[in-house]
Amino acid sequence: MSRKDSKGMFAAVLGQLGEENTEEGVSRRTSSPHLMKVAAGVRQMQERSDIADKLLKSGEQIIELDPDKIRPSSITDRYDDAYEISAIAEITESMRERGQIVPGLVRPVQGKDGEFQIVYGRRRLAAAKQLGIGFKAAVRELTDEQAVIFQGEENTAREDLSYIEKCAFALAQQEAGYKRDTICASLSTGKSHVSEMIKIASSVDKEILQSIGKAPGIGRGRWQEFSNRYSVDGSLAKAFIRKNKFREATSDERFIILLETLPLDHNAIKEPAGPAKPSKPKIALKSWAAPDKTVSVSLKDNGKTTMIAVGEAEGSRFAAFIAGQLDDLFEAFRKSTMKQGV
Repeated sequence: MSRKDSKGMFAAVLGQLGEENTEEGVSRRTSSPHLMKVAAGVRQMQERSDIADKLLKSGEQIIELDPDKIRPSSITDRYDDAYEISAIAEITESMRERGQIVPGLVRPVQGKDGEFQIVYGRRRLAAAKQLGIGFKAAVRELTDEQAVIFQGEENTAREDLSYIEKCAFALAQQEAGYKRDTICASLSTGKSHVSEMIKIASSVDKEILQSIGKAPGIGRGRWQEFSNRYSVDGSLAKAFIRKNKFREATSDERFIILLETLPLDHNAIKEPAGPAKPSKPKIALKSWAAPDKTVSVSLKDNGKTTMIAVGEAEGSRFAAFIAGQLDDLFEAFRKSTMKQGV
């Protein structure tokens, strides 16, 4: 079957599923769980097929390689916990059931016959290693600059790097001696934005950034605030990262915990010495995590608005599931409040 035909098949399957779920009298919850699982797999294949298209159109041959013959990238674009078993559980399960749909990209290691360096597809590579299977990839001769641009572009296209991971990726490139134009191209953004990202990543100790993790629910504005506060007195954060409360929290929660420990300005650290009094949190924080750690939910309430952040390996799928149940959840909420006389 040609790729054009397979894309048509994907569209037809998704269209039929959409019709089934929107027909009058048929609710989303009555759909077959197996059918919904198939739909999720089809959507994933469809979303990522553009990457495979580019490789195929370039005339490159897709080959299967021994994962142990593939070296890591010289520039890190994700935190190490992104490759833990729990973090790649969804990819691993997909590859176990359907094989590796989307190939990665590698380049030959100069002077080392039969050895390669990963350009992109590191999580698929980690899954292949876990499953004990070969890794499908296109092989391309690339300069260091070309490799890092391809690496960044592929992550930007999928939009699954958190903001602080992008900042750390930009800083790592600068420290490796890459020119600003290369860094901009790898992140598909302008020089002013790259300068801002590098400033944030360089202003906070790497130990603190690694201890917080990818913080998927924390964006540009909050990290700017964190950077400004950290420049006042980062030692307050360093003393906190070894506490059990911090270690047991989710990545987003760890960010908030440290943010609340940092002073707002220089006046905040010129108070008379004495026993530190615990300050009342400005943001009420509640959290929940699945027993298998594949989903975490944090609720932040500042008195005016309430925000719910869903993270970890299956966070996006769980959030989509909740979104599909909002009518039923709201109805259950109404019934609950009526019983309580609220």
